Amino acid sequence: MVVLLPMPMMAEEKEGEALDIPEIVLEHLADSYEWHIASYQGKHLSIPLPIIIRSENTGKWHFCTAHSLPEGFFFSEEHHGKIYERVNGEEVRPIDLSITKSVLQIWIVVAILIIVFLSCARWYKKHDAKSETPKGFVGAMEMVVMTIHDDLIKSSIGEKHYKPYAPYLLTVFFFILTCNLIGLIPIFPGGANVTGNINITFFLALCTMLAINIFANKEYWKEIFWPEVPLFLKAYPAPVMPLIELFGVFTKPFALMIRLFANMMAGHAVILSFTCVIFLGWSMGVGFGLGLNAFSIIMLLFMNALELLVAFVQAYVFTMLSAVFIGLAHKEHGAE
Repeated sequence: MVVLLPMPMMAEEKEGEALDIPEIVLEHLADSYEWHIASYQGKHLSIPLPIIIRSENTGKWHFCTAHSLPEGFFFSEEHHGKIYERVNGEEVRPIDLSITKSVLQIWIVVAILIIVFLSCARWYKKHDAKSETPKGFVGAMEMVVMTIHDDLIKSSIGEKHYKPYAPYLLTVFFFILTCNLIGLIPIFPGGANVTGNINITFFLALCTMLAINIFANKEYWKEIFWPEVPLFLKAYPAPVMPLIELFGVFTKPFALMIRLFANMMAGHAVILSFTCVIFLGWSMGVGFGLGLNAFSIIMLLFMNALELLVAFVQAYVFTMLSAVFIGLAHKEHGAE
């Protein structure tokens, strides 16, 4: 349900106040308890999302929206608009299980992926793939899947060990790619900065880290705790190499997390900044407005085209590095 609601008190521009571009960009990059669509005459056209919070004061669960918070709860500007509760004069973060904008965007992406792959699976169920080549959308999906499966996953992990990891890596690739693409759509159901959210990239990197270390073979752990280097580097006077290798267990997934988060957040921030320049130019006069409008529109077209490429590249790179790290965890004895 789309409703027209008064503008909340958080991060709103007052009449006559200078345009604060950094504040606007950060506000749009952050997660939200409602899906903002447009503003009209001092009101927001938005989709209210369900807020589910547990009071630290009474222990009761509350179900509400952003414009009907229970008494004692408030949006903290200091903590990027998160919900806090006043308990005995202190600001406390309650248990928050709300369906935020990013959560809803993930559900939309999951629904899209389920529809796409079930429709493709239905085609293969009705046709003999050995005698009939898929065409159109199903053929395009097969080409992408087989490219990632054969040229990336299989070649990076190896023919002997790749099969258990292929479903996970294919899921990661299409999830990141779909999130990146739908995030470029400026209106509902797109626009959420999912892969530019550090919590999402942390979870994806954590899944890769678990896949690497839980199912690694003994040669992988031998390379970490007793590598083939001179004895003084791994035992005396200090286990230098084992410590470095053990540190690498955590830096690899950390690099995956930061790479995806930083690239996607930066792209959204640049596009939002050029959009704000349009309004900044008009506030400075007609001459500045026309000039900055032309510049901003050209840069917005360029950045959106670039982000289409980046959307695929970042999904590919995350999947490739995950496959490479998993392949290193299955190193055979004596293999280079």
